[in-house]
Amino acid sequence: MKLLEKEIKNNVLDSMITIIEAKREQIIEENKKDLEAFNNNDQALYDRLVVDSTKVDGMIKAIKEVRDQDDPVNNTISNITLDSGLKIKNKTAPFGTILIIYESRPDVTIEAAVLAFKANNKILLKGGKEAIHSNKFLEKCWHQALKENNLSKDWIKLLHLNRTETQEYLKNPPEKIDLIVPRGGERLIRFVKEHATCAVLVSGRGNNFLYVDKNADWLKAVKVIINAKTDKISGCNALDKVLIDKNIPDYQKKVNELETMLNKLGVDILVDKKVSEILDETEIENRDIWYEEFLAMKILLAEVDNEDTAINMINTYSGGHSSSIITEDESTAKKFMQQVDSAAVYHNASTRFTDGGQMGVGAELAISTDKLHHRGPLGLKQLVTNKYYVFGDGHVRTN
Repeated sequence: MKLLEKEIKNNVLDSMITIIEAKREQIIEENKKDLEAFNNNDQALYDRLVVDSTKVDGMIKAIKEVRDQDDPVNNTISNITLDSGLKIKNKTAPFGTILIIYESRPDVTIEAAVLAFKANNKILLKGGKEAIHSNKFLEKCWHQALKENNLSKDWIKLLHLNRTETQEYLKNPPEKIDLIVPRGGERLIRFVKEHATCAVLVSGRGNNFLYVDKNADWLKAVKVIINAKTDKISGCNALDKVLIDKNIPDYQKKVNELETMLNKLGVDILVDKKVSEILDETEIENRDIWYEEFLAMKILLAEVDNEDTAINMINTYSGGHSSSIITEDESTAKKFMQQVDSAAVYHNASTRFTDGGQMGVGAELAISTDKLHHRGPLGLKQLVTNKYYVFGDGHVRTN
């Protein structure tokens, strides 16, 4: 796709803002069709599906934030001239065509498209069947915005495919795809990795851990645990596992206090063998649960000997998304944050901050848990690659 001027892209986004505002009630009505047809017991999936007036406001805000950011394309990264006179520029460039596959959330149809388009990428959107009415209507809004600015609707397309058709599309894409982003649970990620024939950037899986160090401020620990677990259970940045240092003063008393607080909030508690000696809660029997992302009002409490044990457990079982340590010991916090292999590491703070908007990135395509080409929130600046421009005057290599 040709490089578009910043003004043209921003004009499309201005049109989209006007269209969404004008069709706010229609968007909500289309979403109600999806909600009425929803027949899954997954509360987190349902929560992600809902589009109300506040959610529409969020869509408009996301578009405005991206519109107001600098254009990330064709910017000079480096510019050198060799002794031979050869001039070499390295500049940012679009990926080309990005395919994002996601479950439930209609707002991704806005956020993913606005980011990809502003970064001069073509975007193919494959939403879940549970959001089909919402996504089809939002696609029409995008196409109207593109048409108003004399651009092809091919810049932003929703793939109207079922699971079998999607599988075939991934195996034998009818057009060149440069990057696929599966945004969802482990099942979706496995599906895409199994069938894709191009680069895949993994996103969305949480299974986040928090370690309460022996030198933790207990009130801070409880405050952070409650927020990270209960603020939004459908978020990939929600807390799943809590590791408590057995050497913390009044250990058993504090574990009992945490149980009481979580029970009051309706959180189901699972415990390891050691904590089961303190709390009368369900003891885990299958070790596979350590790898599980809950996306529910459920938490696992476990005992550890020290920070080394906690670090090892997190690096073994977590999804590499977000991990937090609660401690007043700066050296222990530094060690934890350097050695834990997660996209975001926290000291005395909730994992719920792993979010583009909260981290100053703005709207995000996804939270990447891969290490190439970027880790963490995929914002506008991260949706470009690079290209070398080499200028000579009959230069040839002689060695």
